[in-house]
Amino acid sequence: MDLADDLPAGPGPVPTPRQAPPLDPELAAVLERLGPTAREPVTPENLGARQERDAAARPRPTVRQLRDGGRFEAEELRVPGPPNAPDVTLVAARPAGIAGPLPLLYYLHGGGMITGNAWSVLPRILREWAEPLGPAVVSAEYRLAPGARYPAAVEDCYAGLLWVAAHAADLGVDPDRIVIGGKSAGGGLAAALALLTRDRRGPRPAGQLLMCPMLDDRNDTVSSHPRPASTPGTGYPTRRRGRHCSATGTAPPTCLPMRPPARAADLSGLPPAYLDVGSAETLRDEAAAYAQGIWQAGGQAELHVWPGAFHGFDTLAPAAALSRDARDARTRWLRRVLART
Repeated sequence: MDLADDLPAGPGPVPTPRQAPPLDPELAAVLERLGPTAREPVTPENLGARQERDAAARPRPTVRQLRDGGRFEAEELRVPGPPNAPDVTLVAARPAGIAGPLPLLYYLHGGGMITGNAWSVLPRILREWAEPLGPAVVSAEYRLAPGARYPAAVEDCYAGLLWVAAHAADLGVDPDRIVIGGKSAGGGLAAALALLTRDRRGPRPAGQLLMCPMLDDRNDTVSSHPRPASTPGTGYPTRRRGRHCSATGTAPPTCLPMRPPARAADLSGLPPAYLDVGSAETLRDEAAAYAQGIWQAGGQAELHVWPGAFHGFDTLAPAAALSRDARDARTRWLRRVLART
């Protein structure tokens, strides 16, 4: 399938461009050292090269490597996929030697819905959350655009979640203590999954952890059109969002919740949500609007807008003070949610 064939006719109404907020000095210095490659837009012409480069930058660890000398238990699982679709691969891991049933973080990787994999995110998640907090982790390998159109990725994630909940005893996890989460594209998929499992009366998650989530395909917020567009850490995610748009197609919004989460008319009945985003990135306004929609529907949402942060700042600059603060805030929220269930 040609990527250009997947692109929508065009974005919605474009707001008046405004000056993007200044970058945090420590983060700006990191971007400067990375150079223009970190801001290169994704286009149909360079998609293949970008996928190869991203794959090289995110090496896929083996199951043996994930076990880290016995610190963790890890295995790959092939489970039934959506109707008339391929099986879904899940990568399951947990701290070694801890008796179950454990709470579970069901994690969906980022990568703009065109790159990334279920394996490469696990070492960080195991180190930051599984070891100190004790949950098991299942990372889902969903189909990517442009080879698969939305909602294929959401359906893959839902099929995996159904299997995990049905086989919780075999996995040694508690089906009533499942938190779904993800970053960037994975955050958007986690939000869509929360809507889908609510409407299909599937497993009810205990919470949803949405980190710089891609929630909208319309590009009609002020933050989605910053000035200047080449500002480090702001223009780059806009182009990556185009791949998200290419995956969503142009079906009318009445197809909810299989449209992007920001188009959902009803945000009631969702599990408690954590959302964080940078003030200097294109996804800022849709994350804030989504949190407000949850509040207005009577739900719980904790929103953090990190001042001067760009998209994926904590990945590109993990040692920065703002990155450490963001990780600490997420961990505190996850600890609270797991303690309440």
